[in-house]
Formats: sequence, C-alpha cells, structure tokens
Amino acid sequence: MTTRPYVLLSAAMSIDGYLDDATDQRLVLSNDLDWDRVDEVRAGCDAILVGANTVRRDNPRLVIRSAARRERRVASGLPADPIKVVLSRSGDLDPAAAFFTTGEGEKLVHADIDTMLADLAARGVRRLMVEGGTGTHTSFLTRGLADELHLVVAPFFVGDAAAPRFVHDGRFPWDRDRRATLAEVRKIGNVVLHRYLLSEREVDRYWLEQAVELSRRCPPSDTAFAVGAVVVDAHGEEIARGYSRETDDRVHAEEAALARLDPADPRLATATIYSSLEPCSRRRSRPRTCTRLILDAGLPRVVFALREPPTFVDGEGAELLAAAGREVVERPDLAAGVREVNRSLLPA
Repeated sequence: MTTRPYVLLSAAMSIDGYLDDATDQRLVLSNDLDWDRVDEVRAGCDAILVGANTVRRDNPRLVIRSAARRERRVASGLPADPIKVVLSRSGDLDPAAAFFTTGEGEKLVHADIDTMLADLAARGVRRLMVEGGTGTHTSFLTRGLADELHLVVAPFFVGDAAAPRFVHDGRFPWDRDRRATLAEVRKIGNVVLHRYLLSEREVDRYWLEQAVELSRRCPPSDTAFAVGAVVVDAHGEEIARGYSRETDDRVHAEEAALARLDPADPRLATATIYSSLEPCSRRRSRPRTCTRLILDAGLPRVVFALREPPTFVDGEGAELLAAAGREVVERPDLAAGVREVNRSLLPA
C-alpha cells in the first residue's frame, strides 16, 4: 500500500505542447469556466505544489478563489486554503512572492520530491495537486509518482522552441507499449480537458468501477449474483465486456465477456479481466467455471472487488487462479457497490 499522497498533475498547454510563450507577458491558455474547474479541484486537495521557477516567473497565489468553497472547507474542519508547497533546491525565493503572502494554509519549501512526499504524508495530506512547471511535471512523470493527469489543450499553436513545454525529454513509464488510461474528455468552452489515469491502482479502480456499473444491468435473480466483467488489453483498451444473464439466464459475466473474443486472440496473453465478484470456482449450470474459462483463455491478471459470498457455494476462485500463476488483485475498497447491487442475496 502506498504511503505517499495521491498525486494529481494539472496543466494547460497549446496544441503543440507549450505551457507559455517566450515573452515576458504570461500567455493565457484557459478560460473562466476552466479556471473555475481548477478552483474546484484545488478545493478538494490537501496541498498544492509548484516548482521554484513557476513561483519566480508567474508569481501564483495558489488559493481557493470561490468564497463558497472556502466556507465549505472551513465547515469541514480544514483551512480555507490547502497547504502550499514549492520545490526549490537553492531556497532562493522572494519572501514577498504571492506564494508566501496570500492564503491561510501552511507554506512549505522542500528541496526534493522524496522528502516532500514523506513530509506531506506525515502531515496527513492525502491528495496533492501539482501545478507545474515543466521540470516539476517531468520529475513526477518520469519517476512514476503521478496517479492522475488533468491536461487542458488550448486551440492554438505557440510555435517557439524557446518557450516552455509541458515536459522535458525523458524516459516515461507510458509509451507505445504501455499507455495511460483516458478516463474523460470534456469540452470546456473553447478548450478541452483530457483526464488520464497513470498509476496501476487508479487504472484498476476505473475499470473495476465500470464492471460494477455493468452489473446493474443484470436481470434480477433469486439464485445467482449480479456480476459485471470487462476485459482490457495491455494498451488500456477495452476489448470485451459482459454481465450475468446477459445472453441467457445461466451465463456468467466473465463467460459472456470472453465469448466475444476469439480464443486465439493474441491480446488475451497480456490482458486483464476485471470482475465485480470473484470468478466462480464451482458451478452446476455449465461444464466450465469462470475460473477455468480465465485459465483456458490465458489471461495473466484478474482484478475483483468482492470475494464470492457463501450464499450458494464456497468459492475459491482467487486461490485457484493464484496457484496457477495468475496475478490476482482484490479491491475491497470497491466492494460496497457490489454488495449494494446484490443486497437481496446477502445476509443483513
């Protein structure tokens, strides 16, 4: 389990990937609607971080603008503004900068990312928003320390190699073979927000939530659970999905999803199946259990939210899959949704 805060990176860039131009006047990339969105995201975070060059160049305030959001934070026992953090190896910062003179939260200066993350975790910070600049974004991304990225694209080009880009050159964990998961695309006035999930934990959360939502489509039954399943390839693309009783009154979710794929599909060898409930290991309605179907398909990774309750049988799908060398991930933090969908079949 991670001991660092959840890290959310936020940036706005031109179509050709620049955060600013090379002039002394700051380039406006976003709009009022998007600034309000950013303010809402800030209000949901415990700390906001920028690099030293951002403080020197842009003199950001990094506070919550909305009075209503500030009041809600105070009412919930939080300071009106999140903790503000700046990364600076030299500590050469103007004490009169808005970073230090505005806002009601703490202001911290750290020399390196590791010490900073450990310190924030010790302070109880659960959610950290990183707002730049180029070097800071690059450091978090190349080291695999980001969980989520909010990237806004403005509808114009800068076209100046002297201007700061979103990131520097580097070796990033996401490339042609391992891609980030696009969780949302939203038009906000004349800019577009792309929300990417970067850490395996958040990618698993996203797809498992899709499986739980899929289970809500199941026709009701007094003799079988409602389950949803999604198969995702190594590039983060959904390749199949299914739910219990989708095609007949006996079909299981994993069975319905895998039936949509050619058994010889090479993507199966590196894919993950997300199932809201632990795959079954005992079954009367079909000759092969869902655990057997997963093993026969060659799927190397299985993620589920809730162990199969002993309402009908004592399941051991997770143990059988693990014993066969499959990676098995249980996410009990998402089990509440599965219980809610199946509440009529579970003990009170």
